[in-house]
Amino acid sequence: MYVCTLLTNPDTPALNTALVDSLRDAWGGGTLHWLAPDEAAEFALPGVPDRQWDVWADMQAQGVDLAIQPAEGRRKPMLLADMDSTMIEQECIDELAEVAGVGDRVKDITARAMNGELDFEAALRERVGLLKGLPETVIAEVLATRISYMPGGATLLATMKAQGGHAALVSGGFTAFTAVVSDRLGFHENRANTLLAENGILTGHVGNPILGQQAKIDALVEITARLGLSDADVLAVGDGANDLGMLRRAGMGVALHAKPSVAAQCDLRVNFGDLTALLYLQGFARSEFVLG
Repeated sequence: MYVCTLLTNPDTPALNTALVDSLRDAWGGGTLHWLAPDEAAEFALPGVPDRQWDVWADMQAQGVDLAIQPAEGRRKPMLLADMDSTMIEQECIDELAEVAGVGDRVKDITARAMNGELDFEAALRERVGLLKGLPETVIAEVLATRISYMPGGATLLATMKAQGGHAALVSGGFTAFTAVVSDRLGFHENRANTLLAENGILTGHVGNPILGQQAKIDALVEITARLGLSDADVLAVGDGANDLGMLRRAGMGVALHAKPSVAAQCDLRVNFGDLTALLYLQGFARSEFVLG
């Protein structure tokens, strides 16, 4: 059996009952369950329907996310999450670059790297090189004044942890940021790259080895082995090309507000919902959420 989940933006919930009923009837779906009024609903399916992606595109035009996945084993005991533009709303290196006066240059490189157009490691080294000479204190300044958290993140973690889940933050960004974000949201552990500094000044270099796409896959393999879990037990979420490896390997890989070239390679895509969409995809109703 499969399950079809329909979601909208929780800030402007407008999931049309007639639309949902019409789709369920057309696909021969089972009983409709509202996970949150006007916001999220699901129904069982006997199989993956024809023209799934044509219907998905139609739903996108109406501000609705549609996801179809196997019904069994949806609630995952492990969360593996990207940080930049996933758990937070910004790219940390872009915000550092703005302070350094090279924002436009770095943002262009970041966008191309996250879209898979550039080698991640080379692009990271180039961008970090442009930060040379910044005082290390700028990191705390950026965290305090330029970083905001993706809505729903704290609730996502609190709810999964209340079920005994383990949460790991894995980023191609920097430990100076992941440590703070991890602590704020309640992750059990975090991994990222290290910005190098001497005498309180950024050197323009990053510590080796560079943590990119393979490091995220390695994190999935190592953490699941340590916890006695399998790939199927993992919910992974990210938005960039360096997330694709873990998204493909995880039992549930979700492209969240992802770059088009990344989303096109993922079966589960969330473009309108926030991070609570990952709870709906696991079959949680809003009444089951634990507020973080």
